[in-house]
Amino acid sequence: MRAAITGNILTPQGWVHGDIGFDTHIAVVKGGAVDPASNTDDYILPGFIDLHVHGGGGKDVMEAGDAVRTIAALHARHGTTSLLATTMTAPSDDIELALAAIGRAAARRGAGEARVLGAHLEGPYINPGKLGAQPDYARAATLADVRALAALAPLKLITVAPEIPGHLDLVKALANAGMRVQLGHTAGSYEDGKAALDHGAHGFTHLFNAMTGLHHREPGMVGAALAHAQYAELIPDLLHVHPGAIRTALRCIPKLYCVTDSTAATGMPDGEYMLGRQVVMKCLGGVRLPDGTLAGSALTMDQALRNLVKIGLDLADASARVSTYAADYLDLPDRGRLATGAWADLVVLDRDLQLKAVYIEGERL
Repeated sequence: MRAAITGNILTPQGWVHGDIGFDTHIAVVKGGAVDPASNTDDYILPGFIDLHVHGGGGKDVMEAGDAVRTIAALHARHGTTSLLATTMTAPSDDIELALAAIGRAAARRGAGEARVLGAHLEGPYINPGKLGAQPDYARAATLADVRALAALAPLKLITVAPEIPGHLDLVKALANAGMRVQLGHTAGSYEDGKAALDHGAHGFTHLFNAMTGLHHREPGMVGAALAHAQYAELIPDLLHVHPGAIRTALRCIPKLYCVTDSTAATGMPDGEYMLGRQVVMKCLGGVRLPDGTLAGSALTMDQALRNLVKIGLDLADASARVSTYAADYLDLPDRGRLATGAWADLVVLDRDLQLKAVYIEGERL
């Protein structure tokens, strides 16, 4: 059945005031160009796309079973219309069980759930010296390993440390196979980062975090990203990255996009939760290991949008960074934009950027 809503609509060509009509896909967008500051109507934006989700609603992706569905439902209530379920560094059996569950969720979207596009394999192919909040099960990768895992779920993103012996060749092989490779949890140098990009890597995992930092004589992995990247993900909870560093990255990386790196603690009260095989504590808005190390976040994408606006981005720019650029990164022209023929994934926000409605593939939550 065709639905229609009215407001300030953010289209690929800019803001229009008018109507958007849709069923599962957008059928029509009609209206005239507008400065949304000129009226008090709601904002209608593309639904949020989160490419780094470990958990939510008390559930962790590594639990397998139906955990991914609970997670997808929690994030949908905060405006995320599609996501990548993200694994942890863990023993092979744990990763395989988690991917099998992700594969089932990706094959069928349940009512009230965000679309699970596939998996982000964050480890185990990382540097054991840059684990961050990952358990100590890091190991080198082989193409055969990755192919076996890809049989269990659509592997849309793979995080690797490029300095590990054999990984540069792997990056090239994976890129040639159509997979997106990100650089992260890495002790690699600027030169390692540049070489990986030259071999087909496309982005960086939670920019600034768990990678070598920028120094004017040793630019590090951060320097490689700032100098050469078209895409990188960043956690805008204002704990993982200082607003000044976020603005630095925005000036350097054209399609910097935002992720939550959310955990089971997302949407839950303060207390203890699981992140893979590790216990983490949610307290004072953050999620940490017992030693104080940041361990993912409790961020949701609607708050990510508000945080970007808070640090000075205009709403259209902020919207692109929580939606459109992530879709572009995965080469999904039918998501992340309000245009005829695209999936009817959209959010309605009031003038304070609080969610009023979420539509996923035409379904109103």
